Amino acid sequence: MESYTVKPAVSVRGEISVPGDKSISHRSIMLGSLANGITTVSGFLRGEDNMATLNAFRQMGVVVEDDGTTLRIHGRGLHGLTEPEDMLDCGNSGTSIRLLTGLLAGQSFFSVLTGDKYLRKRPMKRVVTPLAAMGARIAGRAGGEKAPLAITGSKLQGISYSSPIASAQVKSAILLAGLYAEGETSVSEPHLSRDHSERMLKHFGADIVSSGAVATVRGGRELQGRDIVVPGDISSAAFFIVAALIVPGSELLIRGVGVNPTRTGIIDILRKMGGKISLLDEREVSGEPVAELPGRSSELRGIEIGGDLIPRAIDEFPVLCIAAATANGRTVVRDAHELRVKETDRIKAMADNLRLAGVEVEETEDGMIFQGGAVISRFVADSCGDHRIAMSMLIASLVAKGECTINDTECIATSFPNFKALLDQVAVR
Repeated sequence: MESYTVKPAVSVRGEISVPGDKSISHRSIMLGSLANGITTVSGFLRGEDNMATLNAFRQMGVVVEDDGTTLRIHGRGLHGLTEPEDMLDCGNSGTSIRLLTGLLAGQSFFSVLTGDKYLRKRPMKRVVTPLAAMGARIAGRAGGEKAPLAITGSKLQGISYSSPIASAQVKSAILLAGLYAEGETSVSEPHLSRDHSERMLKHFGADIVSSGAVATVRGGRELQGRDIVVPGDISSAAFFIVAALIVPGSELLIRGVGVNPTRTGIIDILRKMGGKISLLDEREVSGEPVAELPGRSSELRGIEIGGDLIPRAIDEFPVLCIAAATANGRTVVRDAHELRVKETDRIKAMADNLRLAGVEVEETEDGMIFQGGAVISRFVADSCGDHRIAMSMLIASLVAKGECTINDTECIATSFPNFKALLDQVAVR
């Protein structure tokens, strides 16, 4: 088991770029494979999660050339995928398995999706149930609740689905199935989740309309290959933004970050806490907004976080916990029950680790309560096999009173392979 030991930082300084957006990288492979013609992808994140998606499509007959800088995907059209000879291993990637479940439901062949021990514990009925309503034939452990999932491709009918949760994975699985369904497929959410699928489907020429928290796709229209430039992942940038805010004397510039408004909850929350963060040189690239993100040391204060901010910052909550722990005053997080069904129960994992670091934190059913103003003591943390837990505790170690150790850090490679090197580059010790 790999461990990482970190010394506190005097400051965090410099200019960096973070790896490509994980969500957009997944979708570029999927839609590029279903399109007609060549799709080129630059900035693709070569993390383990995205490589699982890439390998799955190679198993289904898609040729993907990779020169280390740019991918060239030779699309096979909506109906050009071939039956895989073996199970499709999604590793630790919830995006891979849930979106592929929707995409494969309308194929003309049989397929099986599986993953690592953590992924096989995660809930799948949230996609299996609406897909079954479209006519999908999907079997899995625990009545379809757990992977492996066996999918017998079927003829699908469009539905209008009101999702009980705001989940981009659920929404995207249904919309991808909708490409193969007869008629219109519509998904509504209680709050708008990240809309990368809708943006990219439109970029590839799908018949899709979005209005507020409702997205509707009409099946049957062929997609056309496109050029995709993947911006830096704001979920990866979040670790360094928080580091710059909480370490005294810090000033950091992060270049070329995706600032899709469905993903900028982290920026809105940190600004409400008093964080000095700006968006410079805002522009659009491949249908996605991009900007430069400068940040510097700030006096953070506790706030209440809930409602529609939650789906816009759901992946960033582990590192937001670090900001909340060090902020002055009380921070209350609510409406975040989804954190309990991520790669691990992130509410419990962060609370357990932060208590070891001397932080006063209380778990609630759907969130956490921080008393704030904590002095982070020297600690040994357990990532629980979750990349975001591991990286968040590494950020906490920058302001700790002594050298800290985080165990089980190999999981970081699922989303941010060069995280440790980049942290060492900007942390002044």
